[in-house]
Amino acid sequence: MSDKHHDVALILKLYELRREEGLRRARKWYFTDFNPQSAADVVKVFGSGHDASAHYRMITSFWDMSASLVNNGGIDEKMFMDANGEHIAVFCKLEPFIDEVRELVGMPDYLRQLQTLVMKTPNANERLDRLRGVFQRWWKIAQESPAS
Repeated sequence: MSDKHHDVALILKLYELRREEGLRRARKWYFTDFNPQSAADVVKVFGSGHDASAHYRMITSFWDMSASLVNNGGIDEKMFMDANGEHIAVFCKLEPFIDEVRELVGMPDYLRQLQTLVMKTPNANERLDRLRGVFQRWWKIAQESPAS
């Protein structure tokens, strides 16, 4: 199998894993219910032991692992970046607090692989800001919805 075909197979495998029911629930929770306003909010969820903690740890560890595969040459970076964007959306909710979260949990390299890959994205800071704006609008709409 050529290197490109190998990379394609790995990217498709990651996509297949994202479709697994537990990760689907975690992704839904992360993008609809998780709205941290501080490092303390992140740490509270991270360490709670509740379903939210499991969802949080599942999605962040999935994307940190995926980023590690790319950062260490296991998957072609350009191909991965062209095929994925969710890792950026995951990190955008944490980026404003990541240094303090690392300090509070005593893990100086926490989500370092994810951060490294996201920050390689052209115009990374602008993209993170745009995504935060999108999520804030979604959060506001969800809070105003009668189903909330």
